[in-house]
Amino acid sequence: MRLLVLGGTEFAGRAVVEAALGRGWEVTVLNRGRGEPPSGVRALRGDRTAPGGLAALASGEWDAVIDTWSAAPRAVDDAARLLADRVGRYVYVSSCSVYAWAPPSGYGEDAPLVEGALASADKTDYARDKRGGELAALGAFGAERSVFARAGLILGPYENIGRLPWWLGRVARGGPVLAPGPRDLALQYVDVRDLAEWLLGSVERELSGAYNLISAQGHATMGSLLDACVRVTGGGAELRWTSPEVVLSAGIEPWTQLPVWIPAGSEGYDALHSADVSRALGTGLSCRSVDETVADTWSWLRSIGGLAPQRPDRPGVGLDPAVEAKVLGTPLG
Repeated sequence: MRLLVLGGTEFAGRAVVEAALGRGWEVTVLNRGRGEPPSGVRALRGDRTAPGGLAALASGEWDAVIDTWSAAPRAVDDAARLLADRVGRYVYVSSCSVYAWAPPSGYGEDAPLVEGALASADKTDYARDKRGGELAALGAFGAERSVFARAGLILGPYENIGRLPWWLGRVARGGPVLAPGPRDLALQYVDVRDLAEWLLGSVERELSGAYNLISAQGHATMGSLLDACVRVTGGGAELRWTSPEVVLSAGIEPWTQLPVWIPAGSEGYDALHSADVSRALGTGLSCRSVDETVADTWSWLRSIGGLAPQRPDRPGVGLDPAVEAKVLGTPLG
């Protein structure tokens, strides 16, 4: 297979490139040069946001293109239009955020969608931009040659958002750790490597349409995630499970200040941790254990000095130590 990856050096794109090389595929990447792709990749340079930024793709044919773009839809539109006659399939890594707020518990791919930004639009907001990207790919490649991988929470090595890396770093410091309850809170996420394998499989299977790309609900729990963090770091942390009522009354923001966690019963919980993923599971999605995801992320973090990269267009995450200490009633320091 001949694969073109738009990006290819960070998080999901990097995982896709490594998985494709592992399958013996011929891989070309186009990016701005921020990070080097693995050996064996044909690297092209281009800035999708600049005039003429796709010039390096003026020639060439590929079986598929995988695109992880999450800003202005016009970048997807420009690429899709340029490649429509020379690429077999457009695989776009979209998001469950494209569903109209708030999707009901157990929502599937047929749930109502947000009104997407125009395919030619500049950046608006994340949900409308992702839907706009879908529409751009659809407009150029049609329904039969477009795949929309609507990812939810993505974890694993190379994470540049900071969610699992923050928990690992906090647990590694040891001491009492504010663990937002309940322990058995069911989570949905996808390891970035499992996402990558499904994306490549969608090309091999000649799939089309939209798929919710996350694990089955309850594949992990808040307890199994944080317990795994304690085991792999060996930091002597003491998880202090705290009720959602106490956490929220302290003014702590779910998802951002306490990454991954959203209290059950809230609209946000249903949106992020209760999707129907039967379609993806039925087309080859396989999800590794939470222990493996956490252990491999910790190994990667240590290999780069313990500090994860951070996307400049995403806000930082994590809880201020002073706030944590106040809630737990422990001395700071």
